[in-house]
Amino acid sequence: MAEIYKFLASYEVLIYILLAIGGMFSFRWLWRSWREWQTAVYSLERQFSSRRLGQAGTISLLITILFCVEVFMASFIIPGLPADVFLTTPTLDLISTPTGTLSPEMMTQFANLPLQTSVASVTGCTPNQIIITSPAPGAEVQGTVELIGTVNISNFGFYKYEVAPLGSDTWATISAGREIKINATLGSWITTALTPGDYQLRLVVTDNQGLALPACVVPIRVVPVQ
Repeated sequence: MAEIYKFLASYEVLIYILLAIGGMFSFRWLWRSWREWQTAVYSLERQFSSRRLGQAGTISLLITILFCVEVFMASFIIPGLPADVFLTTPTLDLISTPTGTLSPEMMTQFANLPLQTSVASVTGCTPNQIIITSPAPGAEVQGTVELIGTVNISNFGFYKYEVAPLGSDTWATISAGREIKINATLGSWITTALTPGDYQLRLVVTDNQGLALPACVVPIRVVPVQ
């Protein structure tokens, strides 16, 4: 059903144009069929005209119904739907099937980015609402890491957690979820695919209207597995 909503919303203008063109032809056909039916003299001619009039009327009625359905959906139904219905980012796929790791495609984003070793501070975290409690800021992580934190806001939609080299704005989504968490497991993260060094881990929470709140960013260090 969500695919239908997205289709109607994305191609609303095109649907109106096609229905308008179809309506012009169908109503013109309906008008001509009605005139032929009125001027028909012989019973056989009147029968054929009546049949064409019925066909033209059926098509015209169908186009009118489709037009009304599109107007109703675009004006009343679609605006009231949650914004995440229309999101087409990889985040939604990660929500339905959490991976807990980075794909090779995501890793290419970090290929040519130099790692920094300067100290970064925690930013954007709000206790009891949006916060990562484990790993702690500046912690050294390796292997598979369990992320623990809190995601608890009004009008909650979904959350995702991402990673980027320290000082970089190139973020790669690790995984995501749809459930409110209170000092609980947000998901897992396999760090072995990353080059050891300093990174920043962020938790992004989006409400049910599609508005992303300020992200909680925590500096961490990936170390080689011993």
